Amino acid sequence: MAKIVKLDDIVSLCKRRGFIFQSSEIYGGLASCYDYGPLGVELKNNVKKAWWKSVVQMRDDVVGLDCSILMHPLVWKASGHADKFADLIAECKKCNTRTRIDHLKEKLVPSAVEGDAEQAEQHTEHVSIDTAQAKLHDLSNKICPNCGMVGQFTEPMPFKLMFETQMGANIDDSMTMYLRPETAQGIFANFRNVLDTTRVKIPFGIAQIGKSFRNEVTTKAFIFRTREFEQAELEFFCKPGTDEEWYEHWKQQRFDWYIKLGIKKENLRFREHDADELAHYAKACVDVEYRFPFGSGDWQELEGIANRTDFDLRQHQRGIRTLNKWFENDRDLSRIQLADEAKDYQAGPLSYFDDVQKHRYIPYVIEPSAGIDRSALAFLVDAYDEEEVRGETRNLLRFSAALAPIKVAVFPLVKREGMPEVAINIYNDLKKYFNCFYDEKGAVGRRYRRQDEAGTPYCVTVDGQTLQDNTVTVRERDSMEQIRVSTDQLKWYLCEKLDL
Repeated sequence: MAKIVKLDDIVSLCKRRGFIFQSSEIYGGLASCYDYGPLGVELKNNVKKAWWKSVVQMRDDVVGLDCSILMHPLVWKASGHADKFADLIAECKKCNTRTRIDHLKEKLVPSAVEGDAEQAEQHTEHVSIDTAQAKLHDLSNKICPNCGMVGQFTEPMPFKLMFETQMGANIDDSMTMYLRPETAQGIFANFRNVLDTTRVKIPFGIAQIGKSFRNEVTTKAFIFRTREFEQAELEFFCKPGTDEEWYEHWKQQRFDWYIKLGIKKENLRFREHDADELAHYAKACVDVEYRFPFGSGDWQELEGIANRTDFDLRQHQRGIRTLNKWFENDRDLSRIQLADEAKDYQAGPLSYFDDVQKHRYIPYVIEPSAGIDRSALAFLVDAYDEEEVRGETRNLLRFSAALAPIKVAVFPLVKREGMPEVAINIYNDLKKYFNCFYDEKGAVGRRYRRQDEAGTPYCVTVDGQTLQDNTVTVRERDSMEQIRVSTDQLKWYLCEKLDL
Protein backbone atom coordinates (compact mmCIF):
# COMPACT_ATOMS: atom_id res chain seq x y z
CA MET A 1 0.00 0.00 0.00
CA ALA A 2 1.30 3.42 -0.95
CA LYS A 3 2.43 5.69 1.84
CA ILE A 4 -0.20 8.31 2.81
CA VAL A 5 1.86 11.47 2.92
CA LYS A 6 1.12 14.05 5.57
CA LEU A 7 2.23 17.65 5.42
CA ASP A 8 4.10 17.17 8.71
CA ASP A 9 6.24 14.49 7.01
CA ILE A 10 7.27 16.97 4.33
CA VAL A 11 7.94 19.82 6.76
CA SER A 12 10.07 17.54 8.96
CA LEU A 13 12.10 16.24 6.02
CA CYS A 14 12.62 19.76 4.63
CA LYS A 15 14.06 20.97 7.94
CA ARG A 16 16.10 17.80 8.57
CA ARG A 17 17.73 17.67 5.13
CA GLY A 18 18.13 21.37 4.46
CA PHE A 19 15.40 21.95 1.89
CA ILE A 20 13.40 24.72 3.58
CA PHE A 21 13.77 26.67 6.84
CA GLN A 22 11.50 29.12 8.63
CA SER A 23 12.67 32.65 7.83
CA SER A 24 14.40 34.49 10.70
CA GLU A 25 14.16 31.33 12.80
CA ILE A 26 16.77 32.46 15.33
CA TYR A 27 14.41 35.36 16.19
CA GLY A 28 11.36 33.17 16.53
CA GLY A 29 10.55 33.09 12.83
CA LEU A 30 8.46 35.32 10.57
CA ALA A 31 5.05 33.91 9.69
CA SER A 32 4.48 32.87 6.08
CA CYS A 33 8.11 33.51 5.09
CA TYR A 34 10.59 30.75 4.30
CA ASP A 35 14.23 30.35 3.33
CA TYR A 36 15.41 27.69 0.89
CA GLY A 37 18.39 25.72 2.21
CA PRO A 38 21.24 24.07 0.26
CA LEU A 39 19.07 21.30 -1.19
CA GLY A 40 15.96 23.46 -1.46
CA VAL A 41 17.59 26.15 -3.56
CA GLU A 42 18.87 23.49 -5.97
CA LEU A 43 15.40 21.95 -6.22
CA LYS A 44 13.76 25.32 -6.79
CA ASN A 45 16.35 26.30 -9.39
CA ASN A 46 15.79 22.99 -11.18
CA VAL A 47 12.02 23.59 -11.25
CA LYS A 48 12.64 27.01 -12.80
CA LYS A 49 15.13 25.57 -15.30
CA ALA A 50 12.67 22.85 -16.30
CA TRP A 51 9.90 25.42 -16.78
CA TRP A 52 12.13 27.75 -18.79
CA LYS A 53 13.40 24.90 -20.96
CA SER A 54 9.87 23.74 -21.74
CA VAL A 55 8.27 27.15 -22.27
CA VAL A 56 11.13 29.16 -23.81
CA GLN A 57 14.21 27.16 -24.82
CA MET A 58 12.43 24.36 -26.71
CA ARG A 59 10.04 26.67 -28.55
CA ASP A 60 10.60 29.07 -31.43
CA ASP A 61 7.63 31.29 -30.59
CA VAL A 62 8.47 32.42 -27.03
CA VAL A 63 11.08 34.88 -25.73
CA GLY A 64 12.07 35.75 -22.18
CA LEU A 65 12.01 38.83 -20.00
CA ASP A 66 13.06 39.88 -16.49
CA CYS A 67 11.15 42.93 -15.32
CA SER A 68 11.71 45.20 -12.35
CA ILE A 69 9.76 44.46 -9.18
CA LEU A 70 9.10 48.20 -8.74
CA MET A 71 7.03 49.69 -11.54
CA HIS A 72 5.31 53.01 -12.24
CA PRO A 73 2.17 53.29 -10.06
CA LEU A 74 0.04 53.92 -13.16
CA VAL A 75 0.74 50.33 -14.19
CA TRP A 76 -1.36 49.20 -11.23
CA LYS A 77 -4.01 51.81 -11.88
CA ALA A 78 -4.40 50.62 -15.46
CA SER A 79 -4.37 46.94 -14.53
CA GLY A 80 -7.09 47.47 -11.94
CA HIS A 81 -4.99 46.39 -8.95
CA ALA A 82 -4.93 49.85 -7.37
CA ASP A 83 -8.74 49.95 -7.20
CA LYS A 84 -9.84 46.33 -7.01
CA PHE A 85 -7.11 44.21 -5.47
CA ALA A 86 -8.56 43.57 -2.02
CA ASP A 87 -10.14 40.82 0.05
CA LEU A 88 -13.19 41.17 2.24
CA ILE A 89 -12.29 40.30 5.82
CA ALA A 90 -14.10 40.19 9.15
CA GLU A 91 -12.68 40.34 12.66
CA CYS A 92 -13.77 37.98 15.43
CA LYS A 93 -15.08 40.07 18.33
CA LYS A 94 -13.80 37.54 20.87
CA CYS A 95 -10.22 36.79 19.78
CA ASN A 96 -9.66 39.66 17.28
CA THR A 97 -8.55 37.24 14.55
CA ARG A 98 -9.09 38.57 11.04
CA THR A 99 -10.22 36.09 8.40
CA ARG A 100 -11.27 36.33 4.77
CA ILE A 101 -15.04 35.93 4.75
CA ASP A 102 -14.88 33.44 1.87
CA HIS A 103 -12.77 31.23 4.16
CA LEU A 104 -15.27 31.22 7.02
CA LYS A 105 -17.18 27.95 7.40
CA GLU A 106 -20.75 27.31 8.49
CA LYS A 107 -21.22 26.00 12.02
CA LEU A 108 -22.84 22.74 10.95
CA VAL A 109 -20.40 21.81 8.17
CA PRO A 110 -18.26 18.86 9.45
CA SER A 111 -15.04 20.23 7.98
CA ALA A 112 -15.70 23.77 9.16
CA VAL A 113 -12.76 23.88 11.55
CA GLU A 114 -10.33 21.26 10.35
CA GLY A 115 -8.16 22.25 7.43
CA ASP A 116 -9.95 25.59 6.97
CA ALA A 117 -6.99 27.68 5.92
CA GLU A 118 -5.52 24.97 3.73
CA GLN A 119 -8.64 24.77 1.58
CA ALA A 120 -8.20 28.31 0.27
CA GLU A 121 -7.15 29.19 -3.27
CA GLN A 122 -4.15 31.46 -3.90
CA HIS A 123 -5.77 33.12 -6.88
CA THR A 124 -9.28 34.31 -5.99
CA GLU A 125 -11.57 36.88 -7.49
CA HIS A 126 -11.10 40.10 -5.55
CA VAL A 127 -13.68 42.78 -4.92
CA SER A 128 -13.73 46.51 -5.61
CA ILE A 129 -12.41 48.54 -2.69
CA ASP A 130 -14.97 51.26 -3.45
CA THR A 131 -17.97 48.93 -3.23
CA ALA A 132 -16.73 46.42 -0.67
CA GLN A 133 -18.22 48.25 2.32
CA ALA A 134 -21.64 48.25 0.72
CA LYS A 135 -21.75 44.46 0.31
CA LEU A 136 -23.51 42.81 3.20
CA HIS A 137 -22.80 39.19 4.13
CA ASP A 138 -24.63 37.06 6.63
CA LEU A 139 -21.96 35.88 9.08
CA SER A 140 -24.40 34.89 11.82
CA ASN A 141 -23.72 31.18 11.40
CA LYS A 142 -20.02 31.42 10.52
CA ILE A 143 -17.42 30.00 12.87
CA CYS A 144 -14.12 31.61 13.82
CA PRO A 145 -11.28 29.26 12.77
CA ASN A 146 -9.17 30.43 15.73
CA CYS A 147 -11.45 30.32 18.80
CA GLY A 148 -14.59 28.59 17.51
CA MET A 149 -16.99 31.45 18.37
CA VAL A 150 -20.04 31.50 16.09
CA GLY A 151 -21.51 34.60 14.49
CA GLN A 152 -19.45 37.14 16.44
CA PHE A 153 -17.83 39.12 13.64
CA THR A 154 -17.46 42.74 12.66
CA GLU A 155 -18.97 43.90 9.39
CA PRO A 156 -16.87 42.90 6.34
CA MET A 157 -14.16 45.36 5.44
CA PRO A 158 -11.74 45.57 2.48
CA PHE A 159 -8.15 44.51 3.04
CA LYS A 160 -5.65 45.77 0.47
CA LEU A 161 -3.34 43.05 -0.84
CA MET A 162 -0.54 45.15 -2.34
CA PHE A 163 2.48 46.00 -0.22
CA GLU A 164 3.26 49.72 -0.28
CA THR A 165 6.65 51.39 -0.04
CA GLN A 166 8.09 54.84 -0.67
CA MET A 167 10.52 55.94 -3.37
CA GLY A 168 12.48 59.16 -3.00
CA ALA A 169 15.18 60.59 -0.78
CA ASN A 170 13.03 63.39 0.68
CA ILE A 171 9.44 63.63 1.88
CA ASP A 172 8.67 66.35 -0.64
CA ASP A 173 9.63 64.30 -3.70
CA SER A 174 8.75 60.82 -2.49
CA MET A 175 5.88 58.84 -3.97
CA THR A 176 4.01 55.70 -3.04
CA MET A 177 5.14 52.60 -4.88
CA TYR A 178 3.98 48.99 -4.77
CA LEU A 179 5.70 45.64 -4.64
CA ARG A 180 4.24 43.87 -7.65
CA PRO A 181 1.45 41.37 -6.84
CA GLU A 182 2.06 39.54 -10.13
CA THR A 183 4.70 39.45 -12.85
CA ALA A 184 2.29 39.65 -15.79
CA GLN A 185 1.96 43.43 -15.93
CA GLY A 186 5.67 43.91 -16.58
CA ILE A 187 5.25 41.77 -19.69
CA PHE A 188 2.31 43.82 -20.95
CA ALA A 189 4.20 47.06 -20.28
CA ASN A 190 7.09 45.74 -22.41
CA PHE A 191 4.97 44.39 -25.27
CA ARG A 192 6.00 47.18 -27.64
CA ASN A 193 9.67 46.97 -26.62
CA VAL A 194 9.77 43.27 -27.49
CA LEU A 195 8.03 43.86 -30.82
CA ASP A 196 10.48 46.63 -31.73
CA THR A 197 13.68 44.80 -30.72
CA THR A 198 13.04 41.23 -31.88
CA ARG A 199 11.70 39.53 -34.98
CA VAL A 200 8.70 37.96 -33.28
CA LYS A 201 5.36 37.86 -35.05
CA ILE A 202 1.90 36.93 -33.80
CA PRO A 203 1.39 34.32 -32.45
CA PHE A 204 4.22 34.56 -29.92
CA GLY A 205 4.77 34.57 -26.19
CA ILE A 206 6.80 36.45 -23.57
CA ALA A 207 7.84 34.48 -20.48
CA GLN A 208 9.10 35.59 -17.09
CA ILE A 209 10.03 34.07 -13.74
CA GLY A 210 10.16 36.37 -10.74
CA LYS A 211 9.11 37.32 -7.23
CA SER A 212 5.64 38.64 -6.42
CA PHE A 213 4.19 39.89 -3.15
CA ARG A 214 0.68 39.75 -1.68
CA ASN A 215 -0.32 40.81 1.80
CA GLU A 216 -2.53 37.75 2.21
CA VAL A 217 -4.84 37.57 5.22
CA THR A 218 -4.76 33.76 5.42
CA THR A 219 -1.53 31.88 4.83
CA LYS A 220 -0.42 28.60 6.50
CA ALA A 221 0.05 25.21 4.77
CA PHE A 222 3.85 25.62 4.69
CA ILE A 223 5.02 27.15 1.37
CA PHE A 224 1.67 26.61 -0.36
CA ARG A 225 0.46 30.12 0.47
CA THR A 226 2.99 32.82 1.38
CA ARG A 227 3.18 36.58 1.16
CA GLU A 228 6.39 36.47 -0.89
CA PHE A 229 6.39 33.92 -3.68
CA GLU A 230 7.84 33.23 -7.10
CA GLN A 231 5.80 33.02 -10.28
CA ALA A 232 6.49 31.57 -13.71
CA GLU A 233 4.19 33.30 -16.17
CA LEU A 234 3.74 33.26 -19.91
CA GLU A 235 1.70 35.79 -21.85
CA PHE A 236 1.00 34.25 -25.25
CA PHE A 237 -0.25 36.82 -27.76
CA CYS A 238 -2.50 35.60 -30.56
CA LYS A 239 -4.96 36.90 -33.12
CA PRO A 240 -8.56 37.24 -31.91
CA GLY A 241 -10.50 34.27 -33.18
CA THR A 242 -7.58 31.89 -32.64
CA ASP A 243 -7.56 32.34 -28.87
CA GLU A 244 -9.70 29.30 -28.05
CA GLU A 245 -7.38 27.04 -30.03
CA TRP A 246 -4.30 28.39 -28.19
CA TYR A 247 -6.14 28.14 -24.88
CA GLU A 248 -6.60 24.40 -25.42
CA HIS A 249 -3.00 24.08 -26.60
CA TRP A 250 -1.54 25.60 -23.44
CA LYS A 251 -3.89 23.68 -21.17
CA GLN A 252 -2.49 20.41 -22.46
CA GLN A 253 1.12 21.62 -22.59
CA ARG A 254 1.11 22.64 -18.95
CA PHE A 255 -0.69 19.53 -17.72
CA ASP A 256 1.77 17.28 -19.54
CA TRP A 257 4.75 19.19 -18.09
CA TYR A 258 3.95 18.09 -14.56
CA ILE A 259 3.51 14.46 -15.61
CA LYS A 260 6.79 14.47 -17.54
CA LEU A 261 8.60 15.64 -14.40
CA GLY A 262 7.21 12.83 -12.29
CA ILE A 263 3.86 13.92 -10.89
CA LYS A 264 1.46 10.96 -10.82
CA LYS A 265 -1.39 11.50 -13.24
CA GLU A 266 -3.99 10.43 -10.68
CA ASN A 267 -2.88 13.34 -8.48
CA LEU A 268 -3.60 15.95 -11.18
CA ARG A 269 -6.81 17.27 -12.64
CA PHE A 270 -8.31 20.24 -14.49
CA ARG A 271 -10.94 22.45 -12.86
CA GLU A 272 -12.73 24.87 -15.16
CA HIS A 273 -13.87 28.11 -13.57
CA ASP A 274 -17.60 28.74 -13.54
CA ALA A 275 -18.84 31.93 -15.15
CA ASP A 276 -19.54 33.56 -11.78
CA GLU A 277 -15.97 33.04 -10.53
CA LEU A 278 -14.11 34.28 -13.59
CA ALA A 279 -11.88 37.29 -13.06
CA HIS A 280 -13.16 40.49 -14.66
CA TYR A 281 -10.61 40.23 -17.48
CA ALA A 282 -11.07 36.54 -18.30
CA LYS A 283 -13.05 34.91 -21.08
CA ALA A 284 -12.17 31.46 -19.71
CA CYS A 285 -9.92 30.01 -17.03
CA VAL A 286 -8.91 26.56 -15.87
CA ASP A 287 -6.78 25.46 -12.92
CA VAL A 288 -4.34 22.57 -12.94
CA GLU A 289 -4.97 21.14 -9.49
CA TYR A 290 -2.89 18.76 -7.37
CA ARG A 291 -4.06 16.57 -4.50
CA PHE A 292 -2.07 18.12 -1.64
CA PRO A 293 -1.84 16.44 1.79
CA PHE A 294 -3.89 19.04 3.64
CA GLY A 295 -6.31 17.42 6.07
CA SER A 296 -7.47 14.24 4.34
CA GLY A 297 -6.06 15.35 1.01
CA ASP A 298 -7.41 18.36 -0.87
CA TRP A 299 -7.34 19.42 -4.49
CA GLN A 300 -5.58 22.77 -4.71
CA GLU A 301 -4.41 24.98 -7.55
CA LEU A 302 -0.93 24.48 -8.98
CA GLU A 303 -1.36 26.93 -11.82
CA GLY A 304 -4.03 28.69 -13.78
CA ILE A 305 -4.42 29.00 -17.54
CA ALA A 306 -6.54 31.99 -18.50
CA ASN A 307 -7.83 33.59 -21.67
CA ARG A 308 -7.32 37.26 -20.76
CA THR A 309 -8.65 38.52 -24.13
CA ASP A 310 -7.23 41.96 -25.06
CA PHE A 311 -8.11 43.49 -21.69
CA ASP A 312 -4.60 44.26 -20.41
CA LEU A 313 -3.17 45.87 -23.54
CA ARG A 314 -6.30 48.01 -23.93
CA GLN A 315 -6.10 49.09 -20.30
CA HIS A 316 -2.45 50.09 -20.59
CA GLN A 317 -3.23 52.14 -23.68
CA ARG A 318 -5.73 54.01 -21.52
CA GLY A 319 -3.04 54.32 -18.85
CA ILE A 320 -0.60 55.88 -21.32
CA ARG A 321 -3.16 58.55 -22.22
CA THR A 322 -3.68 59.21 -18.50
CA LEU A 323 -0.03 60.08 -17.85
CA ASN A 324 -0.54 63.85 -17.79
CA LYS A 325 -3.18 63.51 -15.07
CA TRP A 326 -0.54 61.78 -12.95
CA PHE A 327 1.46 65.02 -12.71
CA GLU A 328 -1.60 67.25 -12.42
CA ASN A 329 -2.99 65.38 -9.39
CA ASP A 330 0.10 65.27 -7.16
CA ARG A 331 0.67 61.64 -8.10
CA ASP A 332 -2.39 60.59 -6.10
CA LEU A 333 -3.82 57.46 -7.75
CA SER A 334 -7.12 57.78 -5.93
CA ARG A 335 -7.78 61.10 -7.70
CA ILE A 336 -6.94 59.85 -11.16
CA GLN A 337 -9.50 58.43 -13.57
CA LEU A 338 -8.29 56.42 -16.55
CA ALA A 339 -8.80 58.06 -19.92
CA ASP A 340 -11.89 56.93 -21.80
CA GLU A 341 -11.30 54.22 -24.32
CA ALA A 342 -10.89 55.86 -27.71
CA LYS A 343 -12.82 54.53 -30.70
CA ASP A 344 -9.53 54.02 -32.51
CA TYR A 345 -7.91 52.06 -29.66
CA GLN A 346 -6.75 49.41 -32.14
CA ALA A 347 -4.39 52.00 -33.64
CA GLY A 348 -2.69 52.68 -30.32
CA PRO A 349 0.96 52.00 -29.37
CA LEU A 350 0.18 48.54 -27.97
CA SER A 351 -1.57 47.32 -31.11
CA TYR A 352 -0.10 44.89 -33.63
CA PHE A 353 0.07 45.36 -37.39
CA ASP A 354 -0.19 42.21 -39.49
CA ASP A 355 1.93 43.09 -42.52
CA VAL A 356 0.64 40.09 -44.45
CA GLN A 357 -3.07 40.79 -44.10
CA LYS A 358 -2.50 44.54 -43.75
CA HIS A 359 -4.60 44.62 -40.64
CA ARG A 360 -4.07 46.17 -37.19
CA TYR A 361 -5.54 44.77 -34.00
CA ILE A 362 -5.04 44.32 -30.25
CA PRO A 363 -3.88 40.72 -29.64
CA TYR A 364 -5.67 38.36 -27.32
CA VAL A 365 -3.60 36.77 -24.55
CA ILE A 366 -3.47 33.23 -23.17
CA GLU A 367 -1.76 33.17 -19.78
CA PRO A 368 -0.39 30.05 -18.07
CA SER A 369 0.62 31.23 -14.57
CA ALA A 370 2.39 28.79 -12.25
CA GLY A 371 3.66 29.16 -8.71
CA ILE A 372 7.25 27.98 -8.42
CA ASP A 373 7.06 27.48 -4.65
CA ARG A 374 3.79 25.61 -5.02
CA SER A 375 5.24 23.44 -7.77
CA ALA A 376 8.30 22.65 -5.65
CA LEU A 377 5.99 21.58 -2.83
CA ALA A 378 3.98 19.35 -5.18
CA PHE A 379 7.13 17.71 -6.50
CA LEU A 380 8.33 17.13 -2.93
CA VAL A 381 5.02 15.59 -1.89
CA ASP A 382 4.73 13.37 -4.95
CA ALA A 383 8.34 12.18 -4.70
CA TYR A 384 8.16 11.34 -0.98
CA ASP A 385 8.06 7.65 -0.15
CA GLU A 386 8.70 5.25 2.70
CA GLU A 387 9.40 1.54 2.37
CA GLU A 388 10.57 -1.36 4.50
CA VAL A 389 14.06 -2.62 3.66
CA ARG A 390 15.49 -5.48 5.72
CA GLY A 391 13.42 -4.54 8.73
CA GLU A 392 14.21 -0.83 8.56
CA THR A 393 12.24 2.10 7.18
CA ARG A 394 13.84 3.75 4.16
CA ASN A 395 12.76 7.35 3.49
CA LEU A 396 13.41 8.57 -0.01
CA LEU A 397 12.48 11.19 -2.57
CA ARG A 398 11.83 9.72 -6.00
CA PHE A 399 12.62 12.93 -7.91
CA SER A 400 12.97 12.87 -11.66
CA ALA A 401 16.59 13.29 -12.66
CA ALA A 402 15.86 16.79 -13.99
CA LEU A 403 14.67 18.01 -10.58
CA ALA A 404 16.99 16.14 -8.21
CA PRO A 405 19.10 18.67 -6.25
CA ILE A 406 22.11 16.34 -6.34
CA LYS A 407 22.52 14.15 -9.42
CA VAL A 408 25.36 11.90 -8.23
CA ALA A 409 27.04 11.22 -4.89
CA VAL A 410 30.58 9.82 -4.79
CA PHE A 411 31.93 7.73 -1.88
CA PRO A 412 35.11 5.86 -1.00
CA LEU A 413 34.14 2.61 0.69
CA VAL A 414 36.70 3.24 3.44
CA LYS A 415 39.12 6.07 4.24
CA ARG A 416 42.30 4.14 3.48
CA GLU A 417 44.23 2.24 0.80
CA GLY A 418 44.05 5.18 -1.61
CA MET A 419 40.27 4.98 -2.06
CA PRO A 420 39.57 8.61 -0.98
CA GLU A 421 42.09 9.93 -3.49
CA VAL A 422 40.48 8.00 -6.37
CA ALA A 423 36.99 9.02 -5.25
CA ILE A 424 37.93 12.70 -5.05
CA ASN A 425 39.38 12.59 -8.57
CA ILE A 426 36.13 11.06 -9.87
CA TYR A 427 34.08 13.66 -7.96
CA ASN A 428 36.14 16.57 -9.36
CA ASP A 429 35.65 15.26 -12.88
CA LEU A 430 31.91 14.62 -12.64
CA LYS A 431 31.02 17.95 -11.03
CA LYS A 432 32.03 19.72 -14.22
CA TYR A 433 28.89 18.27 -15.82
CA PHE A 434 26.25 18.08 -13.07
CA ASN A 435 25.75 18.76 -9.38
CA CYS A 436 27.64 16.18 -7.28
CA PHE A 437 28.24 15.47 -3.61
CA TYR A 438 31.24 13.86 -1.91
CA ASP A 439 30.87 11.96 1.38
CA GLU A 440 33.33 9.73 3.23
CA LYS A 441 31.83 9.84 6.73
CA GLY A 442 30.04 6.87 8.32
CA ALA A 443 29.11 3.44 7.07
CA VAL A 444 28.38 3.30 3.36
CA GLY A 445 24.85 2.05 4.05
CA ARG A 446 24.09 5.17 6.07
CA ARG A 447 25.54 7.33 3.32
CA TYR A 448 23.19 5.63 0.84
CA ARG A 449 20.23 6.39 3.12
CA ARG A 450 21.19 10.06 3.41
CA GLN A 451 21.29 10.38 -0.35
CA ASP A 452 17.98 8.50 -0.75
CA GLU A 453 16.36 11.09 1.50
CA ALA A 454 17.92 13.92 -0.52
CA GLY A 455 16.54 12.39 -3.72
CA THR A 456 19.94 11.67 -5.34
CA PRO A 457 19.38 9.30 -8.31
CA TYR A 458 22.85 7.65 -8.34
CA CYS A 459 25.66 6.88 -5.92
CA VAL A 460 29.16 5.94 -7.07
CA THR A 461 31.33 3.93 -4.66
CA VAL A 462 35.07 3.40 -4.95
CA ASP A 463 36.08 0.08 -3.36
CA GLY A 464 38.91 -2.44 -3.34
CA GLN A 465 38.02 -3.74 -6.80
CA THR A 466 38.37 -0.22 -8.21
CA LEU A 467 42.08 -0.31 -7.39
CA GLN A 468 42.40 -3.54 -9.36
CA ASP A 469 40.33 -3.07 -12.52
CA ASN A 470 39.28 0.63 -12.58
CA THR A 471 35.58 -0.13 -12.13
CA VAL A 472 33.23 1.43 -9.57
CA THR A 473 29.89 0.46 -8.09
CA VAL A 474 26.96 2.53 -9.35
CA ARG A 475 23.81 2.26 -7.22
CA GLU A 476 20.40 3.40 -8.49
CA ARG A 477 18.16 5.09 -5.91
CA ASP A 478 14.71 3.66 -6.61
CA SER A 479 15.58 0.00 -7.21
CA MET A 480 18.81 0.00 -5.13
CA GLU A 481 20.36 -2.14 -7.88
CA GLN A 482 24.14 -1.98 -8.24
CA ILE A 483 26.30 -2.53 -11.29
CA ARG A 484 30.00 -2.17 -12.09
CA VAL A 485 31.00 0.58 -14.51
CA SER A 486 34.47 1.34 -15.85
CA THR A 487 35.80 4.69 -14.65
CA ASP A 488 36.58 5.79 -18.21
CA GLN A 489 32.92 5.19 -19.20
CA LEU A 490 31.38 6.51 -15.99
CA LYS A 491 30.67 10.06 -17.19
CA TRP A 492 28.91 8.88 -20.36
CA TYR A 493 26.96 6.23 -18.48
CA LEU A 494 25.65 8.75 -15.96
CA CYS A 495 24.88 11.40 -18.58
CA GLU A 496 22.77 8.89 -20.49
CA LYS A 497 20.94 7.77 -17.35
CA LEU A 498 20.33 11.36 -16.28
CA ASP A 499 19.22 12.34 -19.79
CA LEU A 500 21.82 15.12 -19.94
